Amino acid sequence: MKVVLFCGGYGMRMRTGTPGDVPKPMQLVGPRPLIWHVMRYYAHFGHKQFILCLGYGAHHIKEFFLNYQETTSNDFVLRGGKVELLSTDISDWEISFVQTGIDSPIGERLRRVRHLLEGEEMFLANYADILTDAPLPDIIERFAAADAGASMMVVPPPGTFHCVDVGEDGRVGAILPVAEMPLWVNGGYFVLRQEIFDHIPENGDLVADGCVQLAKRGRLIAYPYRGYWRPTDTVKERIALDEAYSRGERPWALWERERERVSA
Repeated sequence: MKVVLFCGGYGMRMRTGTPGDVPKPMQLVGPRPLIWHVMRYYAHFGHKQFILCLGYGAHHIKEFFLNYQETTSNDFVLRGGKVELLSTDISDWEISFVQTGIDSPIGERLRRVRHLLEGEEMFLANYADILTDAPLPDIIERFAAADAGASMMVVPPPGTFHCVDVGEDGRVGAILPVAEMPLWVNGGYFVLRQEIFDHIPENGDLVADGCVQLAKRGRLIAYPYRGYWRPTDTVKERIALDEAYSRGERPWALWERERERVSA
């Protein structure tokens, strides 16, 4: 299945305000940018045809892949001045780089790559800045069996806040961590059918327009997931991921687990 990645936003909460700020998906986690980790997740499950919806900072993303260094994350042998790779990351990937506008909403970005999705009954979509170890084959299988136009992975609301139940007399009835409340938020991992395009107007949004309209028609399903899921909306969150990577705590790196299993 083809994978559409929305990687053209400004990512204002991640920027420092200095000239040359890279787009959020290009922020590093370990030696590779966020977008690489997301793409490796999909490639691990065999989905290696990517459509990058570019916008702000597009040249950073293009240059990264045009000058990709396999030796950064793969073992190799240097013999006679020539590099012999023992493994590879992206040699079998197909990546389409599409400029979808600097200020385009996500729905409009999707509309502008529709021609690259012709003939695809289902396709995947992602914000390119969220890491998870969710069971993608199960997500796809449930959606394929459902009579629906879109599937949205939903997760408990992140954060350390507590929700307080206050009665009319001001007395507190209960205090619960927000993550334990019966609430779910958009987890950013989508499986879509062509039907989604019927509900996204020009300059519309994927969720606020497309998914909302499908929900009204009973055509949107959710995949609740309480496992590992980490957004990177802020510098603090990105640094936390980078530090976890350095400690060897990489639950999202399912390809590393597979490599260890094979070599065991």
